[in-house]
Amino acid sequence: MATEKTHQVKDLDTLKALGHPLRIKLYRALYVAGTATASQLADQVDEAVSLVSYHLRKLATHGIIEEAEGHGGDARERWWQPASSGLNTEDADFRDAPESAALHTTVSRMYAQDRTAMYENYLDAKAAWSNDWRDAAFSSSTMMPLTSEELGLMREEMLALVQGWRLRAEAARDAGDTEGRENVAVFMYGFPFRI
Repeated sequence: MATEKTHQVKDLDTLKALGHPLRIKLYRALYVAGTATASQLADQVDEAVSLVSYHLRKLATHGIIEEAEGHGGDARERWWQPASSGLNTEDADFRDAPESAALHTTVSRMYAQDRTAMYENYLDAKAAWSNDWRDAAFSSSTMMPLTSEELGLMREEMLALVQGWRLRAEAARDAGDTEGRENVAVFMYGFPFRI
């Protein structure tokens, strides 16, 4: 990846660009691959190369992905990579107008549905995974009385923990330690609720 910094999405145009089901899939596939061409990604998402190329260019226009230098010998093929180590949106950046807030909620809901679908796919295919992977996988929920400040601190600690594991895993992979490694998704939510 080009940078270890998370891309903080603050503008409506970029948020709109991210709010497309195919772009969600393409970004995830590219993030997992590290670098890829439109042809490679088209195979993964089962779409036409021309359509994938169009959506990749849209993501690039908004700084979400970028061309990867030094890949491939064929000048006709563009290699792409994520422009940052991740994407983030904050409610505070979109609550100034009802339209902005509504769009942020809509896009957030799309990502929540995509994450749920990923977990449901794992559940459907769980029997195909070895027992060590099944034993390591987890789903957990905890409810506790916190202040907004405490929830914010917990968020920062959890993000740092996950970031540390991501960097550790990537360093091991880059050093050639690939035996037994699989892509792992970790989703975290923390939000207030009332009964």
